[in-house]
Amino acid sequence: MTKKGIVNIYSSFNNTIIHVTDATGAETISRISAGMVTDKGRLQGSPFPAMKAAKQAVEESMEKGLEEVDIQVRAPGGQKMKMPGKGAQPAIRAISRSELDVGNIEDVTPVPHDGCREKGGKRGRRV
Repeated sequence: MTKKGIVNIYSSFNNTIIHVTDATGAETISRISAGMVTDKGRLQGSPFPAMKAAKQAVEESMEKGLEEVDIQVRAPGGQKMKMPGKGAQPAIRAISRSELDVGNIEDVTPVPHDGCREKGGKRGRRV
């Protein structure tokens, strides 16, 4: 029986976080951010550290016996940015080039359903 897991990629403008869990999502197998693999704070949101973090997370999860993964990509969402940052695509590419079998790749960015009222008052922000 193959051991299956989920790779959660949270990619914002400032950082990329790769979180590998088991199939239920309850147990963490590996959690690495782009800030952990680079010494320059300004490079956290860039593609190369995200790719290195994804490779490191894949290596850790393969040591623990993972063989198949589904990928879930998430942007900050809500009232903020709805597109993933620059590190999401290289991280997905690094995972798919590894020895892990990739199943589904889906976007799980939270979408607001007209929750809170935006600031600016009745007539909006006057410039």
